[in-house]
Amino acid sequence: MAKAKKHSFKAETQKVLSILTHSLYTNREIFLRELLSNASDALDKLRFLQSRGETIRDAGLPLEIRIHADKEKNILEISDSGLGMTEKELVENLGTIAKSGSEQFIRDMTASGDAPADAAGENAAGATAANAAADPENNGPRDQETAETPPSTADIIGRFGIGFYSVFMVAEAVDVISLPALGNEGAHTWSSSGAGSFSVKELDETTEGDENAMPRRGTRIRIRLKEDAKEFLEKYRLEAVIRKHSNFLSFPIYLDDERVNTTPALWREPKFSISPQQYTDFYSYLTYDDKPPLDYIHLSVDAPVQFNALIFIPDSPQDFFGERQGDWGLDLYVRRVLIERSNSELVPQYLAFLKGVVDTEDLPLNISRETLQENILLRKISQTIVKQLLKHLEKMAESDSGKYEAFWRLHGKYFKFAFNDYLQRDHVAPLMRFSSSASDKGELISLDQYLGRARAGQKEIWHVAAPTPEAARVNPYMERFRRKGIEVLYLLEPVDEFALESLGKYKDHPFKSVERAEAADLEAFPDLDEAAPTAQGLSPEEKASLEPLLERMRAILGDRVKEIRVSDRISGSPAVLVSPEGVSSSMEKLIRVMQKDESIPQKILEINPEHPLFRSLLRILAAKADTDLIPDFINSLFDNVQLLDGYLGDPHLMADRNLKLISKAASWYAELPSS
Repeated sequence: MAKAKKHSFKAETQKVLSILTHSLYTNREIFLRELLSNASDALDKLRFLQSRGETIRDAGLPLEIRIHADKEKNILEISDSGLGMTEKELVENLGTIAKSGSEQFIRDMTASGDAPADAAGENAAGATAANAAADPENNGPRDQETAETPPSTADIIGRFGIGFYSVFMVAEAVDVISLPALGNEGAHTWSSSGAGSFSVKELDETTEGDENAMPRRGTRIRIRLKEDAKEFLEKYRLEAVIRKHSNFLSFPIYLDDERVNTTPALWREPKFSISPQQYTDFYSYLTYDDKPPLDYIHLSVDAPVQFNALIFIPDSPQDFFGERQGDWGLDLYVRRVLIERSNSELVPQYLAFLKGVVDTEDLPLNISRETLQENILLRKISQTIVKQLLKHLEKMAESDSGKYEAFWRLHGKYFKFAFNDYLQRDHVAPLMRFSSSASDKGELISLDQYLGRARAGQKEIWHVAAPTPEAARVNPYMERFRRKGIEVLYLLEPVDEFALESLGKYKDHPFKSVERAEAADLEAFPDLDEAAPTAQGLSPEEKASLEPLLERMRAILGDRVKEIRVSDRISGSPAVLVSPEGVSSSMEKLIRVMQKDESIPQKILEINPEHPLFRSLLRILAAKADTDLIPDFINSLFDNVQLLDGYLGDPHLMADRNLKLISKAASWYAELPSS
């Protein structure tokens, strides 16, 4: 056995290693991600050299990564059959912190004209890379076992030359045994405890069963774990880390002879080669949802940022307004290695329901590769995803209205917030859907459909806010629109009215609430033939009693109302409340909620004196002005009108008044002569 040669680390090694071990990474499990990335790079570089016709040691050896956990010896072993390192490379790459062997490999290939000039990489161990780069059509690289596209160095993972040293977060000592794939040099072992020095020695021979036995080709890393890191000898723990961070590396990863990464990086596969069932299976793997997705979009983009994405629209409702608020986004990968779960910067909040992955070559990461240095490129990716998804939804709405309606019913409550996206609002408005007064069976219509069946000469797009279609139909303001045969959109959620108010108009047709309709807005439209007949005008006697009744009402209601006046808005209802600020009652309620104002607002009470209730009151007032029935009638009427407006005064007084009137009505009916 040859004598080991002592070497000192270059730079302030002790301090740097301490930083790397204790401060750089937020989670100790990251060490496995880094070492697997290193192994993948070593295999990728070997495959690239093979494609150039280089003579490779043991050329028939499969390209793979193997992990073995020995609980008795407290040893975790990670090996690859990749490029391997010479004695000089072990010293240079592992003895110089921030010396990237992969970056040097790319520089060498670029200088020889064999690699793309913009390729970048990292590998502390001189053995790191994700996979073959995307082909010119951006169909993505293939799995190593089925690859048809030629290997490339363009998406080697590493760049900083520090990933290997994360191993000292969990290791008491590390041995790196490496046999280079090129040339005739024998195997060497690099050893260190991370305490400021390392040693390199040559292995004279391979002895079966010897823990220092040289690999047939490539690199084996033997880690003697710290006492508090023995969890990484457990199979379930190792599997969880691999599946979380490194599941989509393009080379097979075996854990104690069982392959772990069996799910392909589907987003990198050519679209034409993927079956619908594969998309469904991948969605189930990604989301644990046993229901197939409603739809998916598979993107391969070259500009302005190069990335691949596979995005799904779930076929089940999502809840991001409650406990899961903030728990949304797409999984972000860089060269097949997971960087962040549910990155919310990849899609705006109105697309929070989306599930999927985004994988890019271009993002600048910080030195730990756990966070981004900047998000300008991320914003460009997001803008591209939004644009492509809106185009996809437009096609869906045109070609499969049933599927699009299903999408809207499931996710429309989030998508409606897209009105805030000023860059895309022209694309968003045609995609919005509403119930309407013409949708007796609850069908949803678009704004284009509304305009297509609007009455001749109609300028406005009319809408009414209500909690349910039934509540919208009985809204007093709807009476004139039914009589004129003018369709009205039902805004059944608070965001609807904000959206239309923000949009302002659609194709030069302004949005307008029925509550703000003036008589002049509708007088040009004749009544429908089947419209209910209008009530007869007041008799001279009734007209004479009208002003005294209004004065009596003002005295009874006092400062509960701002004003009482005769209405030209209603015909079938006795009265309605009108906001003096000119906003709809629903919008006013939302504003008061945001201001935490729980008081009941003072509004204008408009009455319909031709309604049977007021005709009766006018006769009662003319016959017996001092009767105590009039205050009970007026207060009860105001209670009901206020309730229809969405407010409830004193429920005890309301119930008491109603019971008195019911009792009197019952007694009057009982005294009627029998027929």
